[in-house]
Amino acid sequence: MTVTRLATVLLVGVTAACGPTGRQYELRGQVLAVDPVRKEITIKHDDIVGFMPAMTMPFRVNDPRLLEQRAPGDLVTATLVVEETDAYLTGLRKIGHADVVTALPLPPASSGFELLKTGEFAPDQAFVDQDGRPRTLADWTGKAIALTFIYTRCPYPTFCPLMDRQFAAIQKAVTADAALRRQVHLISVSFDPEYDTPAVLRQHATTLGAEPDLWSFVTGPRDDVDRFAARFGVSIVRGNTPADFTHTLRTAVLDRDRRVVSIHTGNGWAPDDIVRDLRNATTNR
Repeated sequence: MTVTRLATVLLVGVTAACGPTGRQYELRGQVLAVDPVRKEITIKHDDIVGFMPAMTMPFRVNDPRLLEQRAPGDLVTATLVVEETDAYLTGLRKIGHADVVTALPLPPASSGFELLKTGEFAPDQAFVDQDGRPRTLADWTGKAIALTFIYTRCPYPTFCPLMDRQFAAIQKAVTADAALRRQVHLISVSFDPEYDTPAVLRQHATTLGAEPDLWSFVTGPRDDVDRFAARFGVSIVRGNTPADFTHTLRTAVLDRDRRVVSIHTGNGWAPDDIVRDLRNATTNR
């Protein structure tokens, strides 16, 4: 093989190795917000064929240069790369501009409910768990609680599936500490009760390896769950199809009397952060 031929083969190999390795989908939509610091762009997108329905959500980019000169109102196309535990946009390109006619979701407090603050008591919400049993938050009084909000058919790996993976890691850390394990409980609240029936939640829990005495999956009447979630700062906007949700992420830690110890925004927290807060919560009275 000639030197030129060898160089070409090596270049092709390097290019292939450095390119996207996940599933790829075409995305089209309108930019609503740009956050260069977080390397995120919020897009109201059309159906992503073969992956997810039309909705509004933030997308991450690996290359911050893709966000340069992007502004609300821009009409864009991009390639969405979806890996097992990550997703990001490449090839983000402006194809036009139009007035923004759909605003971002209103702050949760607009529902008429004040956001919970540190030290305040969480409401004693009624639920049904993965075994079909009626539960209330008060059932876990005496234990520190880590609480997050999901829906099981969420396709985006850095949203609900990430919350599941994070809670699985928290469960593992808590299980390794016998004293802490007796004092805490993990709760994942689904805001999709029409689909997330107890049977679906039970299968989801099994898939994640959730230990029933440590980690519960619950839901309840849609409006009740939405109001409960809003108290923690979760904004849920439902679209035209049953699986179309635009939502924010919040994870909370409550002490043994259901008082708020911490509320973590988004997906930037680590399992160790929640474990630390749970340890602190077991001593709060």
